[in-house]
Amino acid sequence: MEGNRIRELFLSFFEERAHVRVRSSSLIPPPESGLLLTNAGMNQFIPYFLGQAEPPYRRATTAQKVMRTNDIENVGRDARHLTFFEMLGNFSFADYFKVEAIRWAHELITVGYGIEHDRLWVTVFEDDEEAATAWVEATGLSPERIVRRGMFDAQGEPANYWSTHAAGPAGPCSEIFVDRGSKYGPDGGPDVDEERFMEIWNLVFIQDQVDADLHILAPLPGKNVDTGSSLERVATVLQSVDNVFETDLFRPTLEVAERLSGRKHGQDPRDDVSLKVITEHGRAATFLIADGVQPSNTGRGYILRRMLRRVVSHARRLGIQRGVLDEVITSVIQGFGDAYPELRENEAFVRQVADSEEERFAATLRQGMTLFDDAKAQAEHGRISGDAAFKLHDTFGFPIELLQEIAADEGLSVDTDRFAALLEEQRNRARAAAKKVEIGLEAGAVPATEFVGYREHEAESPVSLLLGEDNAELTVAEEGERVRVFLERTPFYAEGGGQVGDQGTIRTDTGSVRVVDTVQAGERGIVHEGIVAAGEVRAHQPAIAAIDVPRREATTRAHTSTHLVHWTLKHLLGEHARQAGSLVEPGRLRFDFPNPGPVGTDLLEEAELEANRRLAADDPVKIFETTMEEAKSLGAVGLFGEKYGDLVRVVEIGDYSRELCGGTHVHRTGSVAVIRLLREGSIGAGMRRVEALVGPDALREINAERALLRGLVEALEAKDPQGAIERARRVLEDNKRLRNELGSLRAGDRDALIASLVAGAHDVDGVALVVSEVPGEDPSGLKDLARKVRDRLSAGPGVVVVGSGAGGKAMLVAAATAAAVERGVTAPALLEPAARSIGGGAGGKDILANAGGTDAAKVPEALGAIPSRLRELLDGR
Repeated sequence: MEGNRIRELFLSFFEERAHVRVRSSSLIPPPESGLLLTNAGMNQFIPYFLGQAEPPYRRATTAQKVMRTNDIENVGRDARHLTFFEMLGNFSFADYFKVEAIRWAHELITVGYGIEHDRLWVTVFEDDEEAATAWVEATGLSPERIVRRGMFDAQGEPANYWSTHAAGPAGPCSEIFVDRGSKYGPDGGPDVDEERFMEIWNLVFIQDQVDADLHILAPLPGKNVDTGSSLERVATVLQSVDNVFETDLFRPTLEVAERLSGRKHGQDPRDDVSLKVITEHGRAATFLIADGVQPSNTGRGYILRRMLRRVVSHARRLGIQRGVLDEVITSVIQGFGDAYPELRENEAFVRQVADSEEERFAATLRQGMTLFDDAKAQAEHGRISGDAAFKLHDTFGFPIELLQEIAADEGLSVDTDRFAALLEEQRNRARAAAKKVEIGLEAGAVPATEFVGYREHEAESPVSLLLGEDNAELTVAEEGERVRVFLERTPFYAEGGGQVGDQGTIRTDTGSVRVVDTVQAGERGIVHEGIVAAGEVRAHQPAIAAIDVPRREATTRAHTSTHLVHWTLKHLLGEHARQAGSLVEPGRLRFDFPNPGPVGTDLLEEAELEANRRLAADDPVKIFETTMEEAKSLGAVGLFGEKYGDLVRVVEIGDYSRELCGGTHVHRTGSVAVIRLLREGSIGAGMRRVEALVGPDALREINAERALLRGLVEALEAKDPQGAIERARRVLEDNKRLRNELGSLRAGDRDALIASLVAGAHDVDGVALVVSEVPGEDPSGLKDLARKVRDRLSAGPGVVVVGSGAGGKAMLVAAATAAAVERGVTAPALLEPAARSIGGGAGGKDILANAGGTDAAKVPEALGAIPSRLRELLDGR
């Protein structure tokens, strides 16, 4: 049974049992999840399990994209480890529970998949009698086939109690295993051998709320079901193959790696590792980039960068000296583009990101491998020194993890202790450059600041700490110096909750500071970043801090508008359109939210109209503090995973919007005046972004649009906007007609040129040769011309070389027929001497290649040398 069929069978099975088919969420989870990457099918449903949001349906089913990268270094070394999975799942939100979940799972496996009942084994949580009884009574499974396991296994790893590995919902689980037969290991069930007994489904009974250390805090409001079935493992069983890489989910991409390398999977264990890494990481990276992840040195971007670099390094180990990712991406999109349309929608972006990273790292790898050879030659007792490893890392950016892999292939180890010591020494030298006070989130040395900006725009306070630009503590700062100022009391709002920090002025008797930003420092500190604008400012002297009031008021209007936009989108689209990120600036806002597709123009206009209706109603904006429990009972919306104290601040607009928020707000919605939604677009699969202007900024935008419309009416010589529309249509139709007529004329000229070139072909030892300079032709035109002339020569051996010096740059293109290639004449080889003469190099495929250079004047000379080069190739020299 093919993978696409398995996926559809699973989803249809549960749709028939009243489950709503929900689209896979992005691999980038919402900020409130506390997760780096989506690691389970239930991530997008966490607020429903916790009772923080009312689910729009009680049953759901998904095919969810999942990333798990804890043991990325093991990918390729066995038949099981993957980073990217498709997790099939069915979910119940306080609806059905254990008996139904177990009965349906058994029915799908035995009836839908056709797997024999007698091949099944299951595990249950050690004291879960309800699940054990359900397996016996609802499915007829023998009690001897039920294995009891605790919360952790003998190695301390999670066993039959499941969580996301972060604070949140959790519960006991029941895993389903299939006996693959004696070929794969000894009998005795999953406790004996999990290669023979392969887990294909995990039924999780979500009933507890846990902290990050898996301590149960409290029961959840309702009993829920969350299941996860790896499509890759189900396919392995149903397709009767030894491992996931032999399934149709991986085989086409594996064949790309085999073809590019000339190696075959299953013939050499070392080659197998590299082939599987290229296949698995290439697939995972394609999905990650399509969801908006880009390579970086931190977070999820680092995971992507590491996988892409592993692909490149393993390709080189297989002897592939060219790019591999482009063809790997093509295979992945062909295989999964129907199930996950975002792959095709973002194909150009995926290729751009992957190609750029591959090209950049290929150069690093070339340099690094030269140095690695030196380090290998100097290795003592089979160990590469930490000093050599540090030089590779520090000077050439060679990742230590990659170095360890390459060394292991050579039977060597790396002195990672010495490497870590050198890395720490480097960091200590940077820290010791000056006496500094860290002001990041981990800071503990900064003084606390009392924020009084909700009620005051100006406040008196001594300067409690004065820092320079590099965080070195100062006694005095003079005019022009960049400083960071701490006050005991401040009206300046520190950036947080999406709202930008305040700007303004801090004045003392001796000088003033122009504050350009305000940010949090540690748990209770607020730092004012700015420049000494006049005189000098000293530590501990009295000061008056005054914010830029018009800027604050514009920001305040934007923040209240953000809450209105949030409510409006949920009102029109559904509760799933929750906040996933925001930016609140003076007069403008940006709001991110999950949605399976674009918000159409009509719906966006309706949202704008509804938001402005709320402004016109001049509803009161009430702000109060209460307990978290009371806020929940009122329906206040908070960010899951956000840390809140005993008391929370609630912003209530009218009787419809309640959110936990620390930002600044207007007193009534009428103070905003107007909201203008500018645009809506994608920021990744399943994630959308709305941008808007508010208040006077929105009015200025409307006036600018009005002026633009007037200009268009005048330019089109129309009487009014309605007439301008019809006038524009006529102009476009006339333009299209003229372009078609011009294109026909050009096509005739092109055909005549092609015919002339073909007619001018002359014979060189049985090969038809066409050589011509085509002045003014761009690279794309040259390639098209070379291909079409070659196609006219395809009856026998033939080659075409055309060139141009357009724009002051030299460009040559060569094309060869298949019969010419058989005689040893390839397009890149034909161009090599000519490419050197124009100051460049040649590259491409056997049947089509190009060369570019800086010396346009040498194009005629380069073309003149082609006949003699052709004779050399035919003579075998």
